Amino acid sequence: MKTGDSPRTGTVPILASISGVFISFEGLDGCGKTTQAALLAEAAAAAGREVVPVREPGGTSPGERVRAILLDPALEIEPWAEALLYAAARAQLVAEVIRPALERGATVIADRYVDSSLAYQGCARGLGVDEVLAVNRVATRGLLPDRTVLLVLGAGEAAGRRGEPDRIEAEGSEFHTRVADGFADAARRFPERIAVVDASGTRDQVAERVRAAVGL
Repeated sequence: MKTGDSPRTGTVPILASISGVFISFEGLDGCGKTTQAALLAEAAAAAGREVVPVREPGGTSPGERVRAILLDPALEIEPWAEALLYAAARAQLVAEVIRPALERGATVIADRYVDSSLAYQGCARGLGVDEVLAVNRVATRGLLPDRTVLLVLGAGEAAGRRGEPDRIEAEGSEFHTRVADGFADAARRFPERIAVVDASGTRDQVAERVRAAVGL
């Protein structure tokens, strides 16, 4: 487990480690995060690792209740209330699932984590990246992934892959453009942690790029 802004460098094959490893997937809605996280989990399990997949928001009983609120298209939620709800669900997930898994040496693969809050609330909602990061440092007690896979796909192509939109997905194209800018900013801030991966092409082509990004 690592805390702070400088986990293992991107040149190290992190899944060669015998200790707990934390990998997160980030990107626009529709970029293929859920699919690629599942494929990496399968590959890591086949390599003999205990794998704990998690998703955000959710992954715990309290977190799933928060998820229902956050994604409900019938609700209007004030931006800071939204950011704090995400942080609260994340705090529960870290304490109940992620940290215990890492302590016993498992590989945790997360479908979204702190960088989503930086992009969606810090940047797209205009709350400030540093301010949102500070809140999440408290919520997670400083826990950041060893490696974050940022799947990059054009906003138009990502939108075309989505099904029935939830409250966040239903935001307009300008909002999602700001989200993409937020993820690009995160990649610049944390280059040793975040691996930018082209999400275009077939599922298997993207999966090969993902495995190269994490050293599997």
